Amino acid sequence: MAHFDQETCGNLDAALRREWLETNGLGGFAASTLVGLNTWRYHGLLVAATQPPVGRMVLLSKLEETLVLLDGAGATHRFELSANQYPGVIHPQGQRYLKQFRLDPFPVFTHEVEGIAIEKAVFMVQGENTVCVQYTARNKPGSLHIRPLIAFRDFHATTHENDALNAHVEVQPGVATVQPYASLPALHLAHNDWRIPKYYF
Repeated sequence: MAHFDQETCGNLDAALRREWLETNGLGGFAASTLVGLNTWRYHGLLVAATQPPVGRMVLLSKLEETLVLLDGAGATHRFELSANQYPGVIHPQGQRYLKQFRLDPFPVFTHEVEGIAIEKAVFMVQGENTVCVQYTARNKPGSLHIRPLIAFRDFHATTHENDALNAHVEVQPGVATVQPYASLPALHLAHNDWRIPKYYF
């Protein structure tokens, strides 16, 4: 079992030199760095093999998580747990809350905010273009807001804003579906929290 503590996770240079990879046996995979900051075009939370074992498409780049807490006075406090790299800046800087990363046997991230520990596990279903992300929280957090960042591009390519993207989100109980381009497969985002009122893309 590989294990990295806060000393490594909190050192961005060290964390970005270490990567993890999960595969699904079809040619698809999920991959990123210790802190979940994607540093090159082949990183993604769901890189699907649309014509196994080839036709790899980055459908889902990552999930951005925000922990929202209420204090005793009823004020809202937001803590961004993810991290992205832009020219000259890292934003947000969720790596500050990452206390531990381990492969046990799949990637498990442990964030801690205000005494609340949130564990995130990532694993792929063998034989399917499916990635599972499981969150476990201790000490009853307020709420965890999750925003998927989609890509829908060939894994060798990059993409830019364009008018051809279909922004429609089909929402059914327990699942949201997007298909930005008619020529590419749909992405289904299933969850077990029926309290989620809407999706933000």
